[in-house]
Amino acid sequence: MANLGVDIAGVHFNNPIIAASGTIGFGHEYSEFYPLSVLGGISCKGTTLKERPGNPPPRIAETPMGMLNAVGLQNPGVEHFIKNDLEWLKQQNTVIIANVAGSTQEDYCKMAEILSDTDIDMIELNISCPNVKEGGVQFGTSCESVGTITKAVRKYCQKPLIIKLSPNVADIAEIAKAAESEGADAVSLINTLTGMRIDIHTRKPIIKNITGGMSGPAVFPVAVRMVYQVKNAVSIPVIGMGGISTWEDAVEMMMAGADAIQIGTVLFHDPYAPIKIADGLNQYLDNHHMTSVTELTKSVIV
Repeated sequence: MANLGVDIAGVHFNNPIIAASGTIGFGHEYSEFYPLSVLGGISCKGTTLKERPGNPPPRIAETPMGMLNAVGLQNPGVEHFIKNDLEWLKQQNTVIIANVAGSTQEDYCKMAEILSDTDIDMIELNISCPNVKEGGVQFGTSCESVGTITKAVRKYCQKPLIIKLSPNVADIAEIAKAAESEGADAVSLINTLTGMRIDIHTRKPIIKNITGGMSGPAVFPVAVRMVYQVKNAVSIPVIGMGGISTWEDAVEMMMAGADAIQIGTVLFHDPYAPIKIADGLNQYLDNHHMTSVTELTKSVIV
């Protein structure tokens, strides 16, 4: 079989399949289905400096070919994660990515400083969450703000630093270049698109937060386009995500330029998707006489 291993910012992944933040929690529930070592890595639940209760319900709504969520970064806080989840995660033989979020620049810097003294492998900076009323999103919508937050966190972050990019911008390639110029080791994209649903019988928004982040297969073509644009604009690794549900999607995303991929929404209805995607990648590579999955990256012909 072909080699599925990839290297991102000096970190080796046994395969390019990473469980996306917010969809796998801290991995405990999914370990009941299979060893987490089948994953290349886990991007843990978005974690903040202090515990967050999240947004009031209802905070999930179905959409055609996807879903809206406005969970609002519910999490137990960074210290709880370190004391109660990290030691267990390190025994699972997969790359551990801490996804961090904050309301202020100081929050992000403090989180990076705290986590740099732990056994996590990488930090993913969530500056693009569209479903909280404060923090996060304002840092991810302009080149200046992305550059500023990346530069500030870089001073405190001793781990490889991934900047997670918002699709709710005019020019995502320029945003990625701003992150790269201020010290990002990699970028991941896309985070969710901002969306809304209305109950036509009550004439009220279905989600209490009014708007939420749209994910799932419907956003896949947007994600492919943006990954392609970013890969042609930066020299750092690109982690592609957004609606990946099948091995065919994974191949397509890597052809567009992704060095690795994250899968998320599909896990809610098919927890075995990572295994199916890995098997499909192996078969595709063998059928096309490729010896390494890295041969797929940026191999689209235009």
